[in-house]
Amino acid sequence: MLSYDPMYSTLDTSELTADSARIAGEALGNCVHCGFCNATCPTYLLLGNELDGPRGRIYLIKQLLEGNECSGKTLLHLDRCLTCRACETTCPSGVAYGQLLEVGRHAILGKVKRPYRERLLRYLLRRILPYPRRLAATLSLTPLYSWLLPGAINERLKELPALPKSRPEAAEPAPSSRQVLLLAGCAQTAIRPDINEATIRVLERLGINARVIAGSGCCGAINRHLDAADEARQFMRRNIDAWWPAVEAGAEAIITTASACSLMVKDYGRLLAEDPDYCDKARQISALSRDATELIAAEDDATLVSTFGDIDNTRRVAMHLPCTAQHGQYLTPALERIMQALGVQLTTVPDSHLCCGAAGTYTVLQPELSTQLRHNRLQALQQDSPDCIATANIGCLLHLQNQANVPVNHWIELLDRA
Repeated sequence: MLSYDPMYSTLDTSELTADSARIAGEALGNCVHCGFCNATCPTYLLLGNELDGPRGRIYLIKQLLEGNECSGKTLLHLDRCLTCRACETTCPSGVAYGQLLEVGRHAILGKVKRPYRERLLRYLLRRILPYPRRLAATLSLTPLYSWLLPGAINERLKELPALPKSRPEAAEPAPSSRQVLLLAGCAQTAIRPDINEATIRVLERLGINARVIAGSGCCGAINRHLDAADEARQFMRRNIDAWWPAVEAGAEAIITTASACSLMVKDYGRLLAEDPDYCDKARQISALSRDATELIAAEDDATLVSTFGDIDNTRRVAMHLPCTAQHGQYLTPALERIMQALGVQLTTVPDSHLCCGAAGTYTVLQPELSTQLRHNRLQALQQDSPDCIATANIGCLLHLQNQANVPVNHWIELLDRA
């Protein structure tokens, strides 16, 4: 039993790892209950329930870790969190809410069992989404076997675009002294492989050779958010093993075009810190991880203009900054700088800090809240009459494009079309 005076709480850490106990103690100790977090929390603004805001959830986690009784209602309020981390951007005390929520969600699983249907749904998501071939097969067979799938999965599958037709093998990039590794991802590989192809072409124009390493795949975020931390670590170790020879050979960076994935890879060092066989490699992999935004923003304005200067700057673009980009990695200034350097007309987007409701598997697990959040975001994004919406994460792109009145693109596609 450890005592943390700032919160006057006594936490039962007997079932927590040393890292989880540290995270919980620091987060609970730093929280001063000011409530600033609620002002930027999408679910609190939508539902108006204190327990559906960060401050209320912190209270629930505190009660849970002190050994107090909890129920399915506690689990519901924790599940409703989008993990958007807007509260972290707002918090004046620097509370690591996202990490504390992970600790709370893991701890409650030992005390509250999910209903069978929820467990089945989460199991199916873990068995399908991280595997591009399985996902592609599921999408292809959905019209025939939709009646076999849970309703929540079936409804979201109907919203996805048709699978791309078979594509020719990409040409070998020109030799370059700058080498980076590209994480192709899982859902993006199956549904929108053209985004990765566009990324390779854009980087090639900047003199950077991007390679997809055989054996790499899902970053592990999906399983991590679906109560399967051990499975997530298996994905992490597999990627590290696949990338390591190229890292030793001098790869400059490991990049992704999905902000959720880049944030996840940047966290490998922390998540594998207690793995004696992988902790050192994981730290190095995290240090090399870059979102594509960071790699391109490292170029000066003159290089960007000379390379992509013929971008169609007469188009009005509404930028949707995914939560993993703006709150997880603070990429908003870099992305806006790229667009402004190239003369793109960015429209005004009210409340741009709020989540669109995609949030990984949230669209399936919390469909009603997700749909309401999407409606609100699209109203804001389309308010200033843009010609298109640009985003930086495949989940947000797929979620928004189903109901948007204008095309939704990945921002790197705008550069590729220049």
